[in-house]
Amino acid sequence: MERNGGAVPGGPQRNIDAPPAGLDDVPMIGFAHWGSGKMAGQGRLLSVCLWIGLGVVAAMAAPVREIVVTNDFALEPGVTVSARLVVRASHVTIDGRNAILAGPGQIGDAESCAAAGIGILVEGGTGVVVKNIQAHGFATGLVLRDVRAASVTGCDFSDNYHNPKHGWGELPPRGGILCERVKQCVFQHNRANRVWDGLHLVEAEDNLVDHNDFSHCSNTCAKLWKSSRNRFLNNNLSYGLRIDRAAGEVHARDSTCVLIETGSDDNYWFGNDITHGGDGIFIRPLNRWVSRGNVFIENDTSFANNNCVESWSPGNTFIRNRANHGSYGFWLGGSDHTVLIGNEAAFNGLTNGFHNAPEAGFGHGGLVIVGGPASHTIIDGNNLHDNNGAGLAFRGDVQSQGRSWRTEHWIVQRNRMANNRFGIWGRWGDSICLAANEITNNSAGNFLVDNTRWVELTPAPGLAIAPVAKISGPEVIFAGQPGRFDASASRDHGGQPLRFRWCLDTQAGESPVFERTFDQPGFYRLGLTVDNGALADLAWRDLLVVKPVAEELGTEGQANLWGYELELNEQGRGRVSFADEAPGLIGNRCLRFTPDPYPGAYATIVYPASRKAGWRWGGRKEIRFWIKAQNPNLPGFQNAGPVLRLMGPAGQLEFKPAKDANLLNDPPHSEARWHWMPVVIPLAGSPAWTVTKSGQADLDRIDALSLSLDSWGGDPFNIWLDGLAVE
Repeated sequence: MERNGGAVPGGPQRNIDAPPAGLDDVPMIGFAHWGSGKMAGQGRLLSVCLWIGLGVVAAMAAPVREIVVTNDFALEPGVTVSARLVVRASHVTIDGRNAILAGPGQIGDAESCAAAGIGILVEGGTGVVVKNIQAHGFATGLVLRDVRAASVTGCDFSDNYHNPKHGWGELPPRGGILCERVKQCVFQHNRANRVWDGLHLVEAEDNLVDHNDFSHCSNTCAKLWKSSRNRFLNNNLSYGLRIDRAAGEVHARDSTCVLIETGSDDNYWFGNDITHGGDGIFIRPLNRWVSRGNVFIENDTSFANNNCVESWSPGNTFIRNRANHGSYGFWLGGSDHTVLIGNEAAFNGLTNGFHNAPEAGFGHGGLVIVGGPASHTIIDGNNLHDNNGAGLAFRGDVQSQGRSWRTEHWIVQRNRMANNRFGIWGRWGDSICLAANEITNNSAGNFLVDNTRWVELTPAPGLAIAPVAKISGPEVIFAGQPGRFDASASRDHGGQPLRFRWCLDTQAGESPVFERTFDQPGFYRLGLTVDNGALADLAWRDLLVVKPVAEELGTEGQANLWGYELELNEQGRGRVSFADEAPGLIGNRCLRFTPDPYPGAYATIVYPASRKAGWRWGGRKEIRFWIKAQNPNLPGFQNAGPVLRLMGPAGQLEFKPAKDANLLNDPPHSEARWHWMPVVIPLAGSPAWTVTKSGQADLDRIDALSLSLDSWGGDPFNIWLDGLAVE
């Protein structure tokens, strides 16, 4: 049921924009206190005020007054005040007593609200309490910035900036509540309806969001950016929706109920209403910075115009959620390490409901994983029924027909797939184990083509509990040295004997212990499936095999020897900082560099900064290094990258990825989005690397090397390098 904003009942509404009678002779500043402290009983407002002794300072500002609060502060019950509050103090309480702060924006007029500023700004404080206050007609109702342990309860920040007519793309932060760098705060029983973003968290950690109504928003109801370990409990986050159905529009532009992106990890979502959105939940890594460790339990994401749940990030868990009556229930491309247990995905893609963007082959579906790898995935006990398409659909890489990547290493067990068009539709999958599924009454049966290492266990009614798979073993090993991985700690609760299946590109072994010597450095995806004959579990290692380096160039405790160059830095404000960080993959340290301030365009680091190395590399064959990135700029990196240059006294050799590719935006394996990626550049060039010579460059005399990357936007980004060597 829609819960509208507006005045809080329980008392007469008074407009006190004008100074009270008797103060006309005070041209600029008078003295008063707003119904708290010593003058609480007088119940009067004495114009624009400055009461230093009680810590409330207000300055004349058209068209609304700005009141700076430095101690406990209260408004008269039920009044309407043309004012904004600025709080720069700790351990103070602001009690609105159901009063209204009226901003200069006209409610419903996006342009006037965009210029209306902030209703309440709390900046730099600890332990601030804001309660029982309304703020309407502003760009943003409440902004908390660099705040700890605040409490916001019983407030209404509806009818601030709202723009249902906006097209595609983002706008600056605005709407109900904006939190920047806040920690350990509590938000309970608040409302923000008919706004752009209901609640927007930026670099916010360890906050509680409980029993709020942030519904009916034109962009998002809850938006997280670099925000981790927050808890969202029993909130109304429905109708994050921007669409013009009367004009025949079928796509909800960029709107969604919940948007999680850019390193927003380990958030907990329980019992929230996330229905009727453009998407319900969208975990989006447009800049390849994934969000992991988020847990969703018993939320309702149904009736999404597009996808009830959409995720392109790994390592998230969904338990007993509802994803019904959307175009798709779950759409999970590039969602490695995902766990889905006990969810319902039903009635999706129906012709009399939402059915946008049907996929070739299967149409729509309840649980769909296509468009990107999804290794090491558990799909257990889900109810996937009555979908206009597949109950479960998966598909490897279409362009290469599964050669570039496959849907790999899954367990699909104890699921019900009934009354769909297909029970399972799957192509180009590998190492998938099926067990104890109920697949009935699907009009087209199953479609399973081009799958490898497909295992289906025999039903055994007496075995109702799955085993637990565990692996001990390294995550980083050196090439040429044996690696040992032990799954002996895996257990079956009923004491049944276990069967082990290791996979590493191909079937790798069937004993509890797996040993392998890896000759070539790189990334290896090692998977283990354990079953008791009827049910299964899985475990894995995302394994990095590194090559010992005789001499690292600048990546082992030599951060002080690097220099930099920045494009578009004519005013000289741009900088690049360098740091030696532990641990490293090779040796004890790795190098981190950060352009900050970053003026945009190519950032180039140079080693050594003196450009007097005098290296003689004739006869060397390749340059090797490992690289890892975190980039907040959307949509990530651009142009060719990384670009390596070897600089001599009379010229240089430049190495670029072929076709101006950017390896950090399109890595060779999905895990490189959050893990280390190996880079090998042949000095003679190759189909993957183009070499351009300028001047009299010669490997017999190289004085410096440089590495360049170009990002969209101007926010600082972090790059880690390790094992840089020429061999």
